[in-house]
Amino acid sequence: MKTGFIGLGAVGGKLAGNLLNNGVGLTVHDLDASRVAEFVAKGATAGESAAQMMRECDVVITSLPSPAASNAVLTEMLPEMRSGKTWVEMSTTDPALIVEQSERVAQTGATCVEAPVSGGCHRAATGNISIFAGGERAGFETVLPLLTILGRNVLHTGEIGSASQLKVMTNYLATANLLTLCEALTTMKAAGLDMATTYEAIRISSGNSFVHETESQLILSGSRDVDFAMDLVQKDIGLFQELAETHNVPLEISPQIIALIKDGQDRYGQSAQSDRMIERLEEATGLSVRADGFPTELVDDEPPARGTEVVIKR
Repeated sequence: MKTGFIGLGAVGGKLAGNLLNNGVGLTVHDLDASRVAEFVAKGATAGESAAQMMRECDVVITSLPSPAASNAVLTEMLPEMRSGKTWVEMSTTDPALIVEQSERVAQTGATCVEAPVSGGCHRAATGNISIFAGGERAGFETVLPLLTILGRNVLHTGEIGSASQLKVMTNYLATANLLTLCEALTTMKAAGLDMATTYEAIRISSGNSFVHETESQLILSGSRDVDFAMDLVQKDIGLFQELAETHNVPLEISPQIIALIKDGQDRYGQSAQSDRMIERLEEATGLSVRADGFPTELVDDEPPARGTEVVIKR
């Protein structure tokens, strides 16, 4: 399959790089010409536009920062879509929007597969990230060979929209976990406990999580750079809140999380790194929640391997 990739940002650049590193012939496009140039230097072909890429490729993958950006790119590609063409949307987007977009794609005879990722930018670079894929089974199987290069665990979630709903849910859970870890680490610091010991206590206990094993390390090292900004967090948790409201679920914690992230944005900037939320508590207490020996950036030390489809136990 001749493959195109649009959106070479924090996540998209790593995903596209993983395809290129695994021998996939790739045409790439981004509004930042310097990012395209980096890929061309590694063997990719520069795409002129989204329309040209859809016209010349069998599959076009997008990884974009917002639902608005996704819609703008799709509008450009639609006139070039027809039977045999596939659009794989890997952005974290509005579940209702992707359903509407897939209907527009279907009218052209082309196929739409939504495939948001989860697991952190550091795992996107190695192909060890997880992928939720929504869409008809036939379309999913068409692009599965590409998805198993891009991700270690590939889960077919069902109809279009299901993957995006699950993705915003997981990002909501990760954000809630980040905020509780900030409170836990600060409270232990205030109580006089050693931070390295605290980290290990959480890691080996029922309080452990993926967020702790990754983001707590960046908090304690002082880096606070998880490569995921607060504006993206706010987008995702806002989409989860909208989903709950659509289905008349009276959430209580979610509105508080949205307000806390908003406060972090007001203090540190709309696009400040999300791990800087710890600094709200550091400022309130006068404490420095740091420890020696922790990394300043995350590195995926799991050996890259071809991914597989996750089989659902029923």
